[in-house]
Amino acid sequence: MANFITKNIPNTITCCNLICGAIATYFAFLGLYEKAFLFIVLGAVFDFFDGMSARLLGVSSPIGKELDSLADVITFGLAPSAMVYSVLLSICKENTWGLFAEIVPFSAFIMAAFSALRLAKFNLDERQTTSFIGLPTPANALFWASLIVGLENCLSQSVEMVIGVVALMLLMSYMLVAEVPMFALKFKHWGWKGNEIKYIFVVSCVPLIVFLRVSGFAAIVAWYVLLSVLTANKSKC
Repeated sequence: MANFITKNIPNTITCCNLICGAIATYFAFLGLYEKAFLFIVLGAVFDFFDGMSARLLGVSSPIGKELDSLADVITFGLAPSAMVYSVLLSICKENTWGLFAEIVPFSAFIMAAFSALRLAKFNLDERQTTSFIGLPTPANALFWASLIVGLENCLSQSVEMVIGVVALMLLMSYMLVAEVPMFALKFKHWGWKGNEIKYIFVVSCVPLIVFLRVSGFAAIVAWYVLLSVLTANKSKC
């Protein structure tokens, strides 16, 4: 009985991640962005601990890996896409664009498709054991959730924002599957040498959160992408 419970602890945590994603999606469709953001963050916490618990308990399994990706598609793919959809819908409702206004909001779900593609690539790509190739889906989800919560009023005030949101959504969708190396916050040791970029990133995140608050998470993800690109280009030189 004890072995059965132990073996299923990581999968139970993963299912909690999936449930959080489903709840976040529900709130996103209602336009309750703060609650959607909260459950995406909670899902990210569960996502962090399911893998850790599997390693600590020595019960990693193929089904756990597949379940983790399925949960991530909901929490970090569908939920943020639903938030973008709701934002675009609210803007388009204020404008008489006819059929165009009805179609544009659905473009948000392109990001959900790219999130699924990114997760499928991650499961098969052996290069991503210590770092990432392309933007991780949790980072993309936190970017959109915090951006929408922090700038909700600004996003809904201008019809020109539709173009900006759609363009940014397409760019972030591309970054999910782009062949761009991105560092992971995994420390093999706590020394400075070899961890310079990681320490610089962690320290620089503090003022972003202090001054920008919720939208600071979006700034952190943008800074993470920029720093990864700069580091990758420097290593090529």
